[in-house]
Amino acid sequence: MAANDIGIDLGTASVLIYDPERGLMLKEPSVVAVNTQTGEVIAVGENAQQMLGRTPDKIRAVMPLSDGVISDFDMTSAMITQFIKKVTGGGIIKPRVIICVPSGITEVESNAVAGAATAAGARKVFLIEEPVAAALGAGIDISKPEGHIILDIGGGTSDIAVLSLNGIVCKTSVKMAGRKIDDAIVKYVRTKFGILIGERMAERAKIAGASVMFDEDENIEVEIKGRDLRSGLPKRQNITRAELSEAILESVMVIVDAVGHMLEITPPELAADIHENGLLMTGGGSQLHGLDQLLCARTGLNVVVADHPTECVAIGTARAFQFLDQLYDGFVNTPTKLR
Repeated sequence: MAANDIGIDLGTASVLIYDPERGLMLKEPSVVAVNTQTGEVIAVGENAQQMLGRTPDKIRAVMPLSDGVISDFDMTSAMITQFIKKVTGGGIIKPRVIICVPSGITEVESNAVAGAATAAGARKVFLIEEPVAAALGAGIDISKPEGHIILDIGGGTSDIAVLSLNGIVCKTSVKMAGRKIDDAIVKYVRTKFGILIGERMAERAKIAGASVMFDEDENIEVEIKGRDLRSGLPKRQNITRAELSEAILESVMVIVDAVGHMLEITPPELAADIHENGLLMTGGGSQLHGLDQLLCARTGLNVVVADHPTECVAIGTARAFQFLDQLYDGFVNTPTKLR
């Protein structure tokens, strides 16, 4: 593998760049700050995220990816360019890049991702579907004739796939993941308490106290801060784990139901393997408290969260260079899939 091969997990919430020899090279938010008058990119990543909701009129902080796909091509290209320069040092030799994408990506969307990476300076671009990258990152040997089911919950999409013999047997992708769960908390707080909070505050509350399984800690409280919609003044409010559970459960059940549907359409021969191997979860959303228990209760499977779940897809994306000629499905070589 060439020294300048890199894997990119181009997520709705964050971008991770991984090198199998040097490890994690970059992990920054998928945010770009641009001068609206000149079009100049002012900042990307962490520096740009600090500007969200705090910029003057002439500066706009944007998130150029939505539901796992590009919504602003120019901003995505500028963001990737900056990130690639940051990890490669702007060397003369352009890198080969593998980027992971949602399972439900269309040809137009995959062309946009590949085009953005090429515009950012990549010598050669490959796309790989997220569940395949997640399996590789978790160290699963998918070359064997046995079934494995993977659930990757990112910021914009949740991808589920059954893998066997270096290929995808069946798959689905739902646009219900971390960001929409955060939005559900924002909506709940606005409706119940009359307080408007931002997405970052909702995310912090989710991480600190949310759960989808009631337990002895259901009275845990998290302080949230926002604006009182009646007075317009800043306000603090405590919200309990039970209330957060009520806020997010409907959203989470969309993911649980999608897993159930995937199990229903899995060939019987592989269903027995899956019962033995269990369900592997990756992505930041897999760390939601109680989600593994809920999935276990609903599916009867042993549910395991991968080691380093937020980095697992990025690790697998970089490792995928070793399998360019082996995987029958999962790679997308725009404009057509390699099968």
